[in-house]
Amino acid sequence: MARSLDDVMKALPAERRKSILAEADRLEAEYVTLCALRKAHDLTQVQLAGKLGKSQVSIAKMEKRSDLLISTLRDYVEAMGGTLNLSVEFPDGAPVFLSGLGEIEAETHPSK
Repeated sequence: MARSLDDVMKALPAERRKSILAEADRLEAEYVTLCALRKAHDLTQVQLAGKLGKSQVSIAKMEKRSDLLISTLRDYVEAMGGTLNLSVEFPDGAPVFLSGLGEIEAETHPSK
């Protein structure tokens, strides 16, 4: 018969439960949502929309999406005063930080 997670946790010693819950809290803190990030900077959707030149509705939709353009995410983070950094990690090496993704490059066409 299957046991629920609650049952498994209750069967553990108190110190073990405490360390598991602390690790869960740490992991949750690493993966915050855009909404939580905005709230942590004491910004409303309306305020952030004003900084981005968008509507409050578009901010609400953005915060619910699971797929964003990197440029959109960069703009969102920068509107709060932050900097977006992207890294790639492989099991056999140190993290590699990517640059230039999502940035709009100036056109270099010669004048006519």
